[in-house]
Amino acid sequence: MLNTLIVGASGYAGVELATYLNRHPHMNITALAVSAQSPDAGKLLSELHPQLKGIVDMPLQPLSDAAEYAGKVDVVFLATAHEVSHDLAPEFLKAGCVVFDLSGAFRVNDENFYTQYYGFTHQHQQWLDKAVYGLAEWQHDRIKEAQLIAVPGCYPTAAQLALKPLIEADLLNRDQWPVINATSGVSGAGRKASINTSFCEVSLQPYNLFAHRHQPEIAEHLGMPVIFNPHLGNFPRGILETITCRLKAGISREDVAEALHNAYHDKPLVRLHDKNLPALKSVIGLPFCDIGFAVQGEHVILVAAEDNLLKGASSQAVQCLNIRFGFPETLSLI
Repeated sequence: MLNTLIVGASGYAGVELATYLNRHPHMNITALAVSAQSPDAGKLLSELHPQLKGIVDMPLQPLSDAAEYAGKVDVVFLATAHEVSHDLAPEFLKAGCVVFDLSGAFRVNDENFYTQYYGFTHQHQQWLDKAVYGLAEWQHDRIKEAQLIAVPGCYPTAAQLALKPLIEADLLNRDQWPVINATSGVSGAGRKASINTSFCEVSLQPYNLFAHRHQPEIAEHLGMPVIFNPHLGNFPRGILETITCRLKAGISREDVAEALHNAYHDKPLVRLHDKNLPALKSVIGLPFCDIGFAVQGEHVILVAAEDNLLKGASSQAVQCLNIRFGFPETLSLI
């Protein structure tokens, strides 16, 4: 049995982690923590999220010093702000814990990336060098050996799962950058109240064009540039991405289907759609990424759908946990 700590447990991703880990037969939730300044400190998780009443009635402990828990747990999940993960992860790693970080603090091995896109100076190059990017279907062998797993962002997960098979099979004409039009529900902005993400205020709207921090994350791990157009939709959760690419001359629909099949026929948490295109209703509350496509001439349009809080965050973190410790990949997820 592995003892685990969830930091940031009161947030949307944190409560999903608590739900999955509570029913995981090899995990013991030692504590749930929030920042010492959080108004949620001292409350029961089930007070904030009533669906867990009688299931996870644990208090949210104020975390002021990582050393308080570092020697008591084997595994730490950080569902925290980027700069908080940046400071906390090395403390737990130094104590020998395996850390799964759901923030962006260790996803890209480039100090300048954090100054430009996250607004802080990265102080832990040694851990940037060691961190493994936790795109579960593509990093299985590296995750098995990692101490620090940087769980991908929600937008990058769907984009990369759709595009990587075509890139790896060398099907794309690289002269035309893939254009990713992506729409997320408002839960992607987190639980903290903001007028810009208030459900009654949100309309379907693009934002951060040419400036979203997930664009360089996607491009870095795909190994090619992309255009990324994020949108915020007035629905609670889920991400739908429609990605337009140009194929090399002579590439057929069958070639695209074969590349996707070869990549995912043995990957239980990616579902391929042959006839109908994916829809949000098929993935909300589930740990899958659903992928479909259409081809006309030299163009392919890929469609990817996922729950941003699950495959885009918490369930992928638990999937990485299962890979890391040799458990069945879908344990506690399905």
